[in-house]
This record gives sequence, structure tokens and C-alpha cells, in this order.
Amino acid sequence: MSREVKICTGTASRELGEKIASSYGLPLANVNIMHFSDGEFQPSFEETVRGADVFIVQSTMPPADNLMELLQMVDAAKRASAENIIAVIPYYGYARQDRKDKPRVSIGSKLVANLLSAAGVTRVMTMDLHADQIQGFFEVPVDHLFASSIFLPYIKSLELDDLIIAAPDTGGTKRANAYSKFLNCDLAICYKQRKVANQIESMTVIGDVEGKDVVLVDDLIDTAGTLTKSAQMMMEHGAKTVRAMITHPVLSGPAYERIEDSVLLELVTTDTIPMKQASDKIKVLGVADLFANTMKSIVSHKSISSQFLI
Repeated sequence: MSREVKICTGTASRELGEKIASSYGLPLANVNIMHFSDGEFQPSFEETVRGADVFIVQSTMPPADNLMELLQMVDAAKRASAENIIAVIPYYGYARQDRKDKPRVSIGSKLVANLLSAAGVTRVMTMDLHADQIQGFFEVPVDHLFASSIFLPYIKSLELDDLIIAAPDTGGTKRANAYSKFLNCDLAICYKQRKVANQIESMTVIGDVEGKDVVLVDDLIDTAGTLTKSAQMMMEHGAKTVRAMITHPVLSGPAYERIEDSVLLELVTTDTIPMKQASDKIKVLGVADLFANTMKSIVSHKSISSQFLI
């Protein structure tokens, strides 16, 4: 006898959660989040989840309330006797804090993994982690999905004759190399140096981009400083056009203004994080079907490898 499936969503990912549930073929479970006057909140399930497989959809971008809401929903499901509790985290916040890069700092992504485990998750599903090793921070299964399943068909649909894939920094070389191999095209890399976070001191281009249609790929875009400067460098080195395929649109600070003022032809991203404002240069591709299909495979104990192109 198969277990009942319940799909619910936190406040931060309400729209995406509705799309995932619709793609799966189920209504969202009834969850109420009561807010107190001091800002404290308490989620509660308004229907039984006893013995069910409960999928909780919530990205954990700032503010920290989004993470706390997810943790409390997991705890509520556990205390309501759910059989399995799967945290569906399209954007895993704090992923950039994956190691000690200087003395006396927190490893935030490991702390988040510990908190989720303590709350009671039995499985985690996420997309394009900033660092692959974060999967090892968990003692439960982690299903790591890739936006390449969505971006690669889109790149192919552009039918660019002089395509070259580029990484906006050396940290994205592995991802860009996988794209270039799949598409059988060349690879370029932007090498940057920083003095402090979010401030670039210098940058140069490794590879020949002259006369090429450049597609920059990365896992997230925050202030857009690196991306827009990379695009500018590509054009200065003779590129014909520059586009970007970035999974998570964090887009903080002056990001939208920088994108509008940049040489980018378009920025293609996903809806793992809701957009704060519209832009003619930004195209959003949906991830709901990818997550829903993976959830179906998990429930039916089938392989999810068919979801991956690279």
C-alpha cells in the first residue's frame, strides 16, 4: 500500500510551491502560519499528515525567517507523525559559507544542514548548490538537481553558430566545462581578484572570444558586479553577443540597475527565488516540472538520473 503524498509550501516559495503541486497533480496541503504581534510565527498543519510523505517547499534566501519557517514546518510535520519529511529547497541559502576560508568564521551551510537534521528531515531536495560538497554535510539522502536540464535545451533553441561557454570566475569552471562538453563548443574563463567580498579588484579573460556568441553560466547572481563586468570584458575582447544563464536570482543591492545598464543581451534565470521586480533583460524559466517529476520518482522508488542531461 503506497503512502499518501502531501505537498506544502512556506511563505517564501508560495508561488513555486503552487506550480510544483499543480505539476505533480495534487492540491497544496492546508498549512496555516500564525503571526504574533512581535514578529514571531507558528506554522500548523490544518489536515492530517500521519503516515504520509510530506514535501515542504521553501527556499532559504534572506531574511532568516524563511529558514526558521522551514525548520518549524519540518518540526510540525514530525510531531504530527509524518512518515517521511522531504525538505524541497530550490535555493539553499548560506551555501557560500561552505568552508573556513579564514580563521574564526562559521561554516553556515553545515550549520543549516545540522538544523534541518535536528528538526527531523528524512531527505533533502535542492538545485545547483554553490558547492557540491554540501551534500556531504547531511546524514540523509540529498537529491541534487541541475538547472542545466532547463538551460541546455534553451541554449540549443537559440541556434548560435559561434557559441562559446564562459565562466564568470574560476570557481565556475567545472560547471562551464560540463556545458561546453555537452554542447561541443569552446570554453572561456574570467579570472578575477577580490580584496573584499562583493568588490572586484581586477579581472582578465582566458580564452578566445573574438567574434563569438558568449553564454556565461553560474549558480547564482547576487549584486551582479562579477557578471556584468565579465560581460563587459567579453565585449572588449571582441565578443559578438553576451548572454548569461544563472540558476538563482538573488539580485540584491544594485543588481537590477547593473543588469539594465550592462552589455548583456539577456539574463536567463529560474524561479527558485521570486523576482523582486520585472526587467526586459531578464527571462525566467520554470523549475516546477523538474521538481515534480523528481518527487514522483522518489515516491515510486525510481531512479532520478533521467532528470539529468550532464
